[in-house]
Amino acid sequence: MSTTVCGTSLPHESAVAQITGAATYVDDMPTLQGTLHAAPILSPVAHGRLRGVDASAALAMPGVRHVVLAQDIPGDKILAAFAHDEPVLAMDTVQHVGQVIGLILADEVMTARHAARLVKLDIDALPAVLDPREAHARQSYVLPPVHVTRGEAGKVLQQSPHTLSGSFEVGGQEHFYLEGQIAYAIPHEQQQWVIHSSTQHPGEIQHWVAHALGLSNHRVRVECRRMGGGFGGKETQAGHLAVWAAVAAHKARCPVKLRLDRDDDFLITGKRHPFAYDYTAGFDNDGQLLALDLTLLVNCGFSADLSGPVADRAIFHSDNAYFLEHVAIHSYRCKTNLQSFTAFRGFGGPQGVIAIETILGDIARHLGLDPLAVRLRNLYSDSAAAPGLTTSGRRDTTHYQMQVEDNILEPLITRLADTSRYAQRRQALAAWNANSPVIKRGLALTPVKFGISFTATLFNQAGALVHVYTDGSVMVNHGGTEMGQGLHTKVAQVVADELGVPFASVLVTASDTARVPNASATAASSGTDLNGRAAQFAARNVRQNLAAFVCGLDGCGAGEVVFHQGQVITPKATRAFTDVVGMAYANRIQLWSDGFYRTPKIHYDKTTLTGRPFYYFAYGASCTEVAIDTLTGETRVLAVDILHDVGHSINPAIDIGQIEGGFVQGMGWLTSEELVWNAQGKLATHAPSTYKIPATGDIPEHLKVDLWPEANREDNVFGSKAVGEPPFMLAISVWEAIRDAVAQARGDGQPVRMDAPATPERVLKALG
Repeated sequence: MSTTVCGTSLPHESAVAQITGAATYVDDMPTLQGTLHAAPILSPVAHGRLRGVDASAALAMPGVRHVVLAQDIPGDKILAAFAHDEPVLAMDTVQHVGQVIGLILADEVMTARHAARLVKLDIDALPAVLDPREAHARQSYVLPPVHVTRGEAGKVLQQSPHTLSGSFEVGGQEHFYLEGQIAYAIPHEQQQWVIHSSTQHPGEIQHWVAHALGLSNHRVRVECRRMGGGFGGKETQAGHLAVWAAVAAHKARCPVKLRLDRDDDFLITGKRHPFAYDYTAGFDNDGQLLALDLTLLVNCGFSADLSGPVADRAIFHSDNAYFLEHVAIHSYRCKTNLQSFTAFRGFGGPQGVIAIETILGDIARHLGLDPLAVRLRNLYSDSAAAPGLTTSGRRDTTHYQMQVEDNILEPLITRLADTSRYAQRRQALAAWNANSPVIKRGLALTPVKFGISFTATLFNQAGALVHVYTDGSVMVNHGGTEMGQGLHTKVAQVVADELGVPFASVLVTASDTARVPNASATAASSGTDLNGRAAQFAARNVRQNLAAFVCGLDGCGAGEVVFHQGQVITPKATRAFTDVVGMAYANRIQLWSDGFYRTPKIHYDKTTLTGRPFYYFAYGASCTEVAIDTLTGETRVLAVDILHDVGHSINPAIDIGQIEGGFVQGMGWLTSEELVWNAQGKLATHAPSTYKIPATGDIPEHLKVDLWPEANREDNVFGSKAVGEPPFMLAISVWEAIRDAVAQARGDGQPVRMDAPATPERVLKALG
């Protein structure tokens, strides 16, 4: 058994509090006297000129105090987002159904919500663009197109023995966090503010609120103890609520809480970006990709939000695990009159990965080959180029010129194929399908290669504070946020090991812009990589202070001092950590420190999208078996085997939970979670009754997760790897297994044309 805290499956630091109901969220906080509750006034049309707002009927209701409109914003009326293209509140125009035009403030939350629906809006409707292909045809973009090329894709396509062209679409996804969007804005003396927000990015909330109020950042403090789920939906989207609540509180001169109703949350907030694809692939008789021309039409909604980096990451991951020698990728960031789409677990990576996996699956069917054999043939490799290819050197460099230095794809995939009995199950599946006229089965094994780091290089930094108190207890504060993923637990484990104290001695406190400034969002799967290392460095500084102190007592070198299991050991004495701390305090030794970390090695050219945007890659593979009902189109996931690379796991139980959760969430994206807008641009699937996330009955009876045993080859905290986002893309094996089952049912050896999610209607259509 490990003698370190890291590497141990300790319970989540809030587990007991969660189970007993003692874990508090923003809406659990006692409200201050005089707090008003806000409700949004929403646009009922997708595009139009806003002529006027009549709130007289709402203001006549008992308990209604104020209406807040764009003219009430004391600072900039445009959000302080990167593209500076989104109004805080609608002004002259409305650009999607559900755009917030204003707020109603009332004594009670339900009063505010009822009153908001009484507000009369004078809007002249304008034509709305609701489809990315239409937007592309009109050259309507939120950001300029991006093209990444290598080699001579057009020329090689003409010379390829086989070519395959196709188009398909992949839908968006609602985050469906258990805790909805919420903010509580509290004005303090001398233009100071405290904002309690359910946010993945307190620093951005601080910046946005200060910008809207016309204040300097130091007058706004943002705190977040925990979120009830985020998945990217609280990276930028939480900022809107904080700004609205703060602007309302500024006008009313009292605290204001804004908690969105679930239906309003659906209508207002962004989702995963839907993509449309057009491609032509050239390949040889063995399924080796020779050239690829791929167009990505990204549905961005009405403003840029995070669409630029999301679309960039889709480009970066359009190779997934495969070497693309001659490739041309065209990315169009399409502007539509829908909610502004935003970050979601994987951040464009899944939309890139699914494209290449779909293409390889259809190449295999076109040639009558096993899809796994085709995938293995196209993997990145550090061996010499295959015969017949024109590349010089090795097949280990991505289309954006980053060398894949830590490649474990082939051994990982082949190990999973062996342990999941892929070949034997392929034979059994063929026998089943031959004798089952209605229920057909499909099987797929797909890999994942996912780059870890923020693609915006400046965000790859973190800070932390570690305080050791005179009783030996330890408090940690860092810039990351806890959304149930176990970040605080892992950081506490790292600090406990660095100081050689029990896990129970370490407490991680709420994320707070007044403690660690300028922190990056907890996103890009980098929470532990960044904040864990920063906290480790802070703890190391305190440890070194204590080591120097005991060296002075015992006349030894600093390298001879060991901190382990609550003891400080030198060649001359063994002392309790608490005793050493007390003695050090009495001798005026500093017992607290800060720590700072910046990710090394990363760099890339934002214009050409070439360089090294990622510190390392996380790898994985999943083997999924499904069944489809050819009469109804219904699908069921029967069995899943996963082998995933988390490096040396800091907390195996948390990591396995993240892998399972990511897989199931990805499965929902590709099977049951369908976003449907009507012809007027209103989201029709805006409640649990119409939008279906996976439930317990959808979890396969066989769901087995194994961890790859090798440490991270880069110098990462404890030798670990990020685990938040990469497992999401393991669920693409579900998509490919369903398409395999459709192909088995049809028996015509043709590519399977289908859009995602694979709803029963789409499966029936694909069956023909």
